[in-house]
Amino acid sequence: MVKFLIHKPIAVLTTAIGVLILGAYALGFIPVSLMPDIDIPEITVQVQADNMSARQMEDAVVKPLRSRLMQVSHLKDINSEASNEYGVIRLSFTHGSNIDYAFIEVNEKIDRLVNSLPKTMDRPKVIKASATDIPVFYLSMTIKEPKKVDDKTNDLFPVSQEFVDFNRFVNQVIKRRIEQVEEVAMVDINGLVSSEILIIPDQNKLNALGIRLYDLESAIKNNDLDVGSLLIKDNQYQYDIRLGTSLTNIKDIESIYINKGSRVFQLKELADVIEHPQNRTGLVLSEGDEAVTMAIIKQSDAKMNDLKTSLNQLMDAFKKDYPHINFSITRDQTKLLDYAINNLFQSLLWGMLLAFGVMFLFLKNVKSPLLIGVTIPTSIIVSLLFFHLLNISINIISLSGLVLGIGLMIDNSIIVIDNIGQYRERGYSLSRACVLGTNEVIKPLLSSALTTCAVFIPLVFLSGISGSLFYDQAMAVSIGLFISLLVSVTLLPTLYRLFHLKDRKRSGRITRFLEKANRFNYEALYEKGFRLIMRRQKLSWVLCLLFLLLSVVLFSLLPKKQMPAITTTETLLKIDWNEQINVEENKKRTLALLQPIKAQLANQTALVGTQQFILDKDADTKISETIIYLNGTSETDIYDVKLRLAKDLVEQYPEAVYNYNDVDNIFSLIFSSKEAPIVARLRHIENLGSAQNKQLKNLWYQLDGSNENLHLKPIAWQDYMTLVADTEKLLTYNININTLFNTLKTAFNAKDILSIADNQEVVPIVLGGTKKYIDNILTETMVVSQDSTFFQIKDFIKVVKAQDLKRISGGVEGEYFPVPFNVSDTEIENTISNVKQIVGKNTNYDVSFSGSFFSNLQLMDELKIVLLISLLLLYFILASQFESFVLPLIILLEVPIDLAGAFLFLKLFDMSINLMSMIGIVVMSGIIINDSILKIDTIIQLKRQGYSLIKALLVAGQRRLKPILMTSLTTILALVPLLFSGGLGAELQAPLAVALIGGMLLGTLVSLYFIPLCYYHFTKKR
Repeated sequence: MVKFLIHKPIAVLTTAIGVLILGAYALGFIPVSLMPDIDIPEITVQVQADNMSARQMEDAVVKPLRSRLMQVSHLKDINSEASNEYGVIRLSFTHGSNIDYAFIEVNEKIDRLVNSLPKTMDRPKVIKASATDIPVFYLSMTIKEPKKVDDKTNDLFPVSQEFVDFNRFVNQVIKRRIEQVEEVAMVDINGLVSSEILIIPDQNKLNALGIRLYDLESAIKNNDLDVGSLLIKDNQYQYDIRLGTSLTNIKDIESIYINKGSRVFQLKELADVIEHPQNRTGLVLSEGDEAVTMAIIKQSDAKMNDLKTSLNQLMDAFKKDYPHINFSITRDQTKLLDYAINNLFQSLLWGMLLAFGVMFLFLKNVKSPLLIGVTIPTSIIVSLLFFHLLNISINIISLSGLVLGIGLMIDNSIIVIDNIGQYRERGYSLSRACVLGTNEVIKPLLSSALTTCAVFIPLVFLSGISGSLFYDQAMAVSIGLFISLLVSVTLLPTLYRLFHLKDRKRSGRITRFLEKANRFNYEALYEKGFRLIMRRQKLSWVLCLLFLLLSVVLFSLLPKKQMPAITTTETLLKIDWNEQINVEENKKRTLALLQPIKAQLANQTALVGTQQFILDKDADTKISETIIYLNGTSETDIYDVKLRLAKDLVEQYPEAVYNYNDVDNIFSLIFSSKEAPIVARLRHIENLGSAQNKQLKNLWYQLDGSNENLHLKPIAWQDYMTLVADTEKLLTYNININTLFNTLKTAFNAKDILSIADNQEVVPIVLGGTKKYIDNILTETMVVSQDSTFFQIKDFIKVVKAQDLKRISGGVEGEYFPVPFNVSDTEIENTISNVKQIVGKNTNYDVSFSGSFFSNLQLMDELKIVLLISLLLLYFILASQFESFVLPLIILLEVPIDLAGAFLFLKLFDMSINLMSMIGIVVMSGIIINDSILKIDTIIQLKRQGYSLIKALLVAGQRRLKPILMTSLTTILALVPLLFSGGLGAELQAPLAVALIGGMLLGTLVSLYFIPLCYYHFTKKR
């Protein structure tokens, strides 16, 4: 076939150009994303019920839901958390489950249970975890005006009506303009403040006139009626006449008439009617100012670049049209994408340039590296054509596969070029050398390609998201490898023949310079090393055994993690003040906490109290909690900020519970584990009633004191107050309990009468009074009996104070209390043993363990199995090539020795054994044996030509020395830029590159010297 192709250059070139045009055209259709589009097997159920404590929520709602949802098919794990008025249940499913079917089944289970849940609560909300639900960026808006300060209290004024109008404008204008962008799926908004109409009765007037609050309420409701409509015909016309009255604004409410004792009053004569902002339970702070923030979510099939262009144009228009508004963009995923992709493209380019530099030095001419320079871009463009056909996107995983594949692509071209050159040096004609040189290496090159793919394919079968995620990398390397093999044995010999048809004997300046640079006789140096190894065979075997021992020792010493550490300049700080504070006090504390660190931050946004985001599956913050987004200019700044905040929180708010989380992006959604390395789940065996909290406190103090260097996070308690009615007194003084309840609601401004439609908003009408402390309310509020006698409400109410857990966790085992331990891998066994010993002394509690440590162990075990399967595949491929059961064992013996190099480099670079480094080791195992395959194939051919065993070993080593050195160096240099690049893409692949480079450096020496030694012993015995 090669002979036919090199004599038909026009057909080969036109076919190649046609395929390149298709590849370039397909590039425009390949989507660009940060990560592959994969299903995330998680579903979140959110429950909200007003006026329910955490204990009530757990017992009445979350526990029944959890028990029913445990019956869902393919469920892997279930965890729940109940708090005041809010509950969340998180379900994780086995990899490969159809998440759409699971979503339907979860909704069906909930529908069957809805009738047995409290009637006052809404239906639980089910949210499917999706990468497309992660906002592209957050847009915060504030008013450009100086802060207003109260001269008397020196405090910021509460929210003004102007800010309410600003909220209305943002919600009705800016939000709608963003939603009109074609690539935007929805805009999730937070920080809105709405108006309400508050009616404050003049209680003295009402008492004097004998008017009850019930009379006011009835009069307001009776003036908002819609009786119906009539259709009246008038000659040839007909009219739709509506009957009834309606309230549309505050003036309508003030004009309501009330008839009492033959006198008619207007509501404004008996009460003050004011419009003011609703009482808030949450707010947003951007750079210290109150703001409205929007989460922009893109369409699932939209291209990130198109969305970025559209939104940038819209932001420019906003800044021009609304100069009185500050626009601030945070958590920008488009920048993360650009940074990651650009860094990988730069690594790709630098890797190619470094590899070409090596080829120029080794090949001693200009034409051969240029030929390889033509075939590599050709292979990449054709690979992109298959990306489009197989629906693979350009992302940091697939691009890293191409970066990894560059070295392998160059290897194929180097071996073909070098072999053709060797035949020409032996005196063969140009055409004959092209045919023989290519045909001779097709078989070992095909075997090498198969062995390399054999180590990638098992990665796809990793459980969880890891397997589906690295499908793109495996496919990218496999596609690139086979395309480059096809190009190397078809296009490359054709181009070689065309380029060298008119070779002249004299050489240019560059060629003469390269010949002078390559006067070093590395073949003679190899011969000295070969003879030294053969003379001191026992020492060589001892060295190999030492490397094997080093592999075992380093593996036990290196830390094991699921994913490598990623440099980040942003973080989320979640604070639970662990006190019953209102949102204004929360805001005050948050501002005070952020003030000293402003200079070190590029951006800061605080979500204070409860939030309004619809799609946030973790939106369970309470009034006394705050989530702060911190963005620094460098990782050092963020580290310093964390230390400062930790110090301030411990000194100023010792009871506060806080933790740091990763900022939401697709990477953190897929890989981030929010669990500590070890989490002890304390489960009470039987219900201890009121003594249960006391027992938990004692147990927690024992665990906290078990390790002096480890301080556990305090238990988040909540103090709550119960108002208990004295039923006996109510009956004695003839007071209806409903009257008491309604009077209390009015006193606390919680008596919603109805709502009116004002413009495009729904405004509630509240019957209440001015804000007072609870003691004042109970003292000053009067309740009327059925015989119109007034009594102080405090005479019929008893205040009971108590304490309970702020959050109640649950899982498959039932309710439990989690105690996280942030310890190193070396301390985990001792920690587990100590916890078991302490809990074992308490007969009322049992303990089980979870955490990222166990998931990491599971992943490491799976990767070991993957490595074993890869080695078995390699063995069968090599056995079929060499038609021997022993020769493959000689080649595969190299792998455990090379592990010492990989582990040593991981230790030197202070990295861990993680998913990426293990993939690097698996890949190294497939690549490094290619040199041994090529060398043994050459030895066998030389023996068939009549060479003695020692002579065949030496000549084969000398003949394959240059291609082995070149292929190893080009593969290593193609990966070196990853070690010096920043960004998510490069940092993710750095452990892979380090393990691969370390294994390749040692493996090259093993291939050159140890493999011939093994072959010598094997053949000598035969």
